[in-house]
Amino acid sequence: MSSGERPWLVVPDGIVVTVRLTPKGGRDAIETVERLADGRSVLKARVRAAASEGEANAALVKLVAKTLGVAPRDVSLVAGASARLKRLKIDGPGATLAAALEKICAIG
Repeated sequence: MSSGERPWLVVPDGIVVTVRLTPKGGRDAIETVERLADGRSVLKARVRAAASEGEANAALVKLVAKTLGVAPRDVSLVAGASARLKRLKIDGPGATLAAALEKICAIG
């Protein structure tokens, strides 16, 4: 994922997004794109749920699904279940999902 600017990658059946999640963040929100020390870009998100029993992950899936207008079943956690950095796969029209994320993050 070295495209530099965008923390997502369009794949044939959707989009893969790298997210830095802050549990117990006071509100559920997708915030901005942030560059990590190693140069990778991540989508910053926060949820009210605590990072226990998978609650924060479930809240993140719901938040992303709602934000992008897809069903929660179309959003799956593919990496980082117990880490702060997570990778989500969102099924659907990749270009449309990417455009929606660019709008949300005001990239472009």
